[in-house]
Amino acid sequence: MDFAGNSKKTGRPTRNKKQFNRVGHNLQFYKIPPTGEISLQEFEEYAIDRLKVLKAVEVAGIRLMKGSSEYIQKLQDELRKTSLGHDLIRTDKKEDKDFRQKDLVSHFILRLAYCRSEELRRWFMQQELELFRFRFLREGPDSRDEFLRENSLNYEPISDDLKTELDGELRAAAGSKSGVVDTVEYFKVPFTEVFDLVSKRKVYLEDGYAYVSRDDMISIVITHYRSHLSHSLAVTTRALPHLEEDGRLLPMLCGLSKRYLGQDFNAKKSNVGEITADMIETLSKKSFPLCMQQLHQSLRQNHHLRHGGRQQYGLFLKGIGVSLEEAMRFWRTEFCKAMDVDKFDKQYSYNIRHNYGKEGKRTNYTPYSCMKIITTNPPGPGDFHGCPFKHMEVDMLAQKLRGQHISKDNVEKISKCVKTGHFQIACAQYFEATHNIRNPEDSASININHPNGYFLDSYKLLNGPKEGTKPVPNTPKVIKVKVEGTGTPSSQTNKQSDLNDMDDDDLIASMETDM
Repeated sequence: MDFAGNSKKTGRPTRNKKQFNRVGHNLQFYKIPPTGEISLQEFEEYAIDRLKVLKAVEVAGIRLMKGSSEYIQKLQDELRKTSLGHDLIRTDKKEDKDFRQKDLVSHFILRLAYCRSEELRRWFMQQELELFRFRFLREGPDSRDEFLRENSLNYEPISDDLKTELDGELRAAAGSKSGVVDTVEYFKVPFTEVFDLVSKRKVYLEDGYAYVSRDDMISIVITHYRSHLSHSLAVTTRALPHLEEDGRLLPMLCGLSKRYLGQDFNAKKSNVGEITADMIETLSKKSFPLCMQQLHQSLRQNHHLRHGGRQQYGLFLKGIGVSLEEAMRFWRTEFCKAMDVDKFDKQYSYNIRHNYGKEGKRTNYTPYSCMKIITTNPPGPGDFHGCPFKHMEVDMLAQKLRGQHISKDNVEKISKCVKTGHFQIACAQYFEATHNIRNPEDSASININHPNGYFLDSYKLLNGPKEGTKPVPNTPKVIKVKVEGTGTPSSQTNKQSDLNDMDDDDLIASMETDM
């Protein structure tokens, strides 16, 4: 793919000529890579838009049963929050070439980003297949037939005589839908193309062939798409070394899978000073996520946190509105229970001021997102940072949850999510359990992508919006429920990376003696 501004033949920058190859149908198997010109900014924007769509598919699929009316509604609601997703569910995009090109280009960009490991490939395939299923079922009969013809999936329906001969078997396979057998066309296909229907006993099998109704043709299409996408990802993997020659693309592609796409929770003038040092202890028991509770409790017990813990917890406190002065007072009060003031000022105060952009290169660092906490800098012996749902043993986690008076059923639900690797969903269920949320609608609306988002949702839930203030944009509605028990209680793209890579100033700030 060429990029605007990198033309060596003319010696002059090109002018955004997006001469991409023609895309015929709204639905695609993405067989032909796009050729044309695109700027680096558009490259990143397309990738982020596509990633938001796939994240929306993932969230809906984890929380609700796929194919259900609740799932479809949830997915539509989530897609409407993204620019590409909004276009995907439009009904008037038949001749929208710009949409088709963006759909094509964004898919291939993420294919480059997610072909780097087996885990990434598996995730990408799962979400792309589910997105394709959702889009295919939204197309009309004529559009589906056109797509099948364009991709040489020319299946002929069985004759009326054969259909009459197999009437009993077809009705038995259709089950509750047996009443529509007379009006639906059936296709005779190799059973290897519809393994999912065979496993659910939804088709009649005879002599190695399955008789599939037109309503279930999506299974055949998905099988072909899965085979093509799996092969294409393997081919793309072998082409990765060529990307290393371009230092502009490789860092961007490598960081996409860890990119935080939600609200920016950096401290702003509007909320700085709202939370004082004296309020932190009470808030930690009501509105802190489990990762921040763990850091707070460790700080109280040991009067010390190592650098990783101080970074994670300190930036979180900054994000909820703790000013620099209050942060200094909070950390000094706690650390000086185990050391004198001079040692604290020499070894630790610089790090706190550095996080607030008052030292070193004066960067205004952002709080860590869930993805950063989960995927980077795992805790070692003596560390307490990280994500408890990711880094804590399941048995120890369950014991910790029971100690917070969380019910057995909720502990089992959370543990199940942890075992399957859905750590943010486990955190969302922890939120529900500690805030006594039982309404399925309210439960489905909870998405945890950031510790500060968790705090904001909890704080609004328990206290409601303040009088005389406007609602915070891009935040969930306030759910009015009665909170019981003592347990402690994710749209605009954040263009800044939350990786917070260590530079020379960071290294100076982290120089300390951890005993």
